[in-house]
Amino acid sequence: MSLDPGSGRRMRGRPPMSEINVTPFVDVMLVLLIIFMITAPLLVTGVPVDLPETRANALDQDQEPVQISIDTAGRIYIDDEELSRNALESRLREIAADQSPDDPRQIMLRGDKTLDYGLIMGVMGELNRAGLNRVSLVTTGSSESQ
Repeated sequence: MSLDPGSGRRMRGRPPMSEINVTPFVDVMLVLLIIFMITAPLLVTGVPVDLPETRANALDQDQEPVQISIDTAGRIYIDDEELSRNALESRLREIAADQSPDDPRQIMLRGDKTLDYGLIMGVMGELNRAGLNRVSLVTTGSSESQ
């Protein structure tokens, strides 16, 4: 028997295999694909809001914005936490106090399209009073083409 000078192992008469077996890799990737296909729809959480449509482009953002949602019943949510109108004012002041002057927080306001205009403007007034002036109104993309 001869020794392989590079590895210190004994050769048993078969040449070393120079091909990679990719079958286990493909099996793992298929399992992961199935897991992601099942879990991805479950990850979408939030307040169900029927957004109006527009043809505006999406915004580029560096930090995670604060999501304020108003559902069809007029209930107000910050992220997924429901707040009363009185608690909204104090919570907005907390958010404003936590922001840095150099990089103000982006606020994403989502309101159901069937809501009274005054309710949405009331929330925008509270945002302005708290000093949160970077407000974006969230819409869905329009299905029409020009």
